[in-house]
Amino acid sequence: MTTAFWCVLIAGLLPLTATGIAKFTGGSKMGPRENHNPREWLEKLDGYKKRAHWAQLNSFEAFPFFAAGVIVAQLAGAAQAAVDQLAIAFIAVRVAYLVCYLADWATVRTLVWTAGYVITIALFVSPTF
Repeated sequence: MTTAFWCVLIAGLLPLTATGIAKFTGGSKMGPRENHNPREWLEKLDGYKKRAHWAQLNSFEAFPFFAAGVIVAQLAGAAQAAVDQLAIAFIAVRVAYLVCYLADWATVRTLVWTAGYVITIALFVSPTF
């Protein structure tokens, strides 16, 4: 399996990191984690826990585009080293995105999100260079 495919797996697991932070770190003013109505409970969070939940949602949104980009690049015969480097860069950027979201660095978070989007577009066009 290629490094890029391993990165797809990692990208698919990254949302779990964010949701773990939202659900299981520190004390909660709202009492214990609610598993009967978890979405309702998550929407009542505040501070970094709420931002972790939002980062989770965005990670799920970013995943299909990235996964498709890796698959398209590989099927179209892009240089494997380039695909692997772009996939690794995407993972690094998404980890940085989570850090920015948790720290409430809104402007930096937007720049990092944009970098991830550009990397994904680069995967789609990588077979052309």
